[in-house]
Amino acid sequence: MQQRKLGPFEVSAIGLGCMNLSHAYGTPPSAQDSETLLLRALELGVTHFDTAALYGFGANETLVGQVLAKHRSRFTLASKCGMTGVDGRRVIDGRPATLKRTCEDALKRLQTEVIDLYYLHRWDKQVPIEDSVGALAELVSEGKIRAIGLSEVSADTLRRAHAVHPIAALQTEYSLWTRNPEIAVLDACRALGVSFVAFSPLGRGFLADAIQTAADAEALEPRDIRRGMPRFQAPDLADNLALLPAFRDLAREAGCTPAQLALAWLLAQGEDILPIPGTTSIAHLAENLSAAALRLPAEVLARAHALINPATVRGPRYNAATQAEIDTEE
Repeated sequence: MQQRKLGPFEVSAIGLGCMNLSHAYGTPPSAQDSETLLLRALELGVTHFDTAALYGFGANETLVGQVLAKHRSRFTLASKCGMTGVDGRRVIDGRPATLKRTCEDALKRLQTEVIDLYYLHRWDKQVPIEDSVGALAELVSEGKIRAIGLSEVSADTLRRAHAVHPIAALQTEYSLWTRNPEIAVLDACRALGVSFVAFSPLGRGFLADAIQTAADAEALEPRDIRRGMPRFQAPDLADNLALLPAFRDLAREAGCTPAQLALAWLLAQGEDILPIPGTTSIAHLAENLSAAALRLPAEVLARAHALINPATVRGPRYNAATQAEIDTEE
């Protein structure tokens, strides 16, 4: 597979977001199916695996450790701290002592001596970003992590953090239907030499035909986080669904699937952009990774951009409560 720079590392252009093997989108797959998918990703050339302490409240790190620890030299391991499960609740806590304790727990669950890229999952606005990044810098000095990342932060917060310790990567949502990074943070990353990792590059499945009708959205499991996202709810959902037929037609014309078109568009936005789509399906895994080899005409990518963009997509990406927890430009 095509390779790209992830901070000091060289990894597959498309990585694997491991979250939905344990978290967020309803009932996760069995342990056996999850193991099969992780190993198949490795076989297909994925060398960038992304997990977090939050996912499954530690279960996802445990899964990744149990399955991939014996192959540790073959991939770059990314995980996250600063947002964890406490007594069954999601808690944002960026205090230095908490971050260090989370890292120690993560190293045990991941069955590794060092985490290659360790993100602050959310900036705890009660704690100066300089203090949280300072704690991560100490973990670098101690040899427990190799590089520092940030997730869902603004350009200003990135610059403040980078002044304390070099930031290797910034991770936030980026896709045809979520363009917030284009406001400011993508330019800031490029000015500072920070790699950009795009999570939810398929619009949480929307750009991969996972939701084709209002009934599909209504049928989502109670624990599926999309049930609380305005874009998947009336009245915004109907307008968003109306975008899909022309997008499917364009993908068919280009000789690829809608998911591959969405990923090809994202990869074409810059060599410094690394998508990490997640999936529970072996077939979808192969489909997604095949997008790295696509070379679609600029005219096709421009038409995709014109079809699905901030002017055509309806609704914010998060509800008000979640939006208040993040720091990205809107």
